[in-house]
Amino acid sequence: MPISSGPFYGLLVVDLTRVLAGPYCALLLAELGARVIKIEPPGKGDDSRHYGPYLTAKSGKTKSGYFISVNRGKESIALDLKSDADRQIFEALLGKADVLIENYRGGTMEKLAYGYDVLKERYPRLIYAAVSGFGHTGPYAMRPAYDMIAQAMGGVMSLTGHPGAPPVRVGTSTGDLTAALFATIGISAALYERQQTGRGQKVDVAMLDSQVAVLENAISRYVASGEVPGKLGNRHPSIAPFATFATKDGHIALAAGNDALFSRIAEVLGRAEWTSDPRFATNPERVRHVDALTAQIEAVLRTKPSAEWLALLQAAEVPCGPLNDVADVMADPQVRARNMIVECHDPDLGPIRMQGNPIKLSAHADPRTRPPAPELDGDRARILKEFGL
Repeated sequence: MPISSGPFYGLLVVDLTRVLAGPYCALLLAELGARVIKIEPPGKGDDSRHYGPYLTAKSGKTKSGYFISVNRGKESIALDLKSDADRQIFEALLGKADVLIENYRGGTMEKLAYGYDVLKERYPRLIYAAVSGFGHTGPYAMRPAYDMIAQAMGGVMSLTGHPGAPPVRVGTSTGDLTAALFATIGISAALYERQQTGRGQKVDVAMLDSQVAVLENAISRYVASGEVPGKLGNRHPSIAPFATFATKDGHIALAAGNDALFSRIAEVLGRAEWTSDPRFATNPERVRHVDALTAQIEAVLRTKPSAEWLALLQAAEVPCGPLNDVADVMADPQVRARNMIVECHDPDLGPIRMQGNPIKLSAHADPRTRPPAPELDGDRARILKEFGL
């Protein structure tokens, strides 16, 4: 059930998705108050129920932490959409639904006779959201895809890592997650427009499109120079200093987006003369001489441990930070103060810590606990009774 009365309270979302991109989109809608009924294949359920890491209850029962983290607060009913009886149930749900989300490859829903062209006639107020690898148009529309494929084809991997090193996937599933975020925005926009027109529409979001959309300044750099952008490690292509730097006991992240901030860095490091050095006086020159600048900055930073430098830089209001691992992030006082680590109370596993909701709304509470992820088909009896089936 929804976690609170959120802005989408009263909306019914039918979640016909699996693994990550679609389920994460549906999770965000649930976090904003919508009721999400997850449709799963009988017997097996969502593929991610069988992905690690696994959590083990005292009884010995195991569950997927992966599945729980993106399906908390939803309800589950198992339906075979090739079965006449289950199709009847599915259609009854659609009759009450505000949003349908599916993340099959293009053409799959049409084979089931549930493509948008069919559903828009039967359910004219329905928002039909499709999240797929390549979208529902274009020469790749029928191809399958996973996050790795989207990252590789979308150009992100060509920009990630260090020069001369093999291709590197971004450490989180940005192909899936960016598509989920754009789908959520599209659904929100379609719901708003429905208030004006009374009619639903199709939201078609592709993982590949989403990766292209977040290439940031890589496209503009290519257009401006004609040179294909490549890997730069941790530094920014057009701002310096803007990277990670070695200290006596580790590394820190340091960013100076303008000359005034660079001047503060120079003062903290005891190198005020850098601001009058022609190589470093302006940002374009610092970018041009970034290797020399990096060497000089690190020569100073290596004289003290990270914590000491961070304290000095923070006192000077320079954007900086430590290189946190996941344990550091979960213990960070700012992260905890923002309620970004919440607990899901699973009936078998007990409390499980997981990521919170970054969307903070002044009119709605952001509880520290979340409802559990559903058992496969665990809500069937109640849903059938509620819908008169």
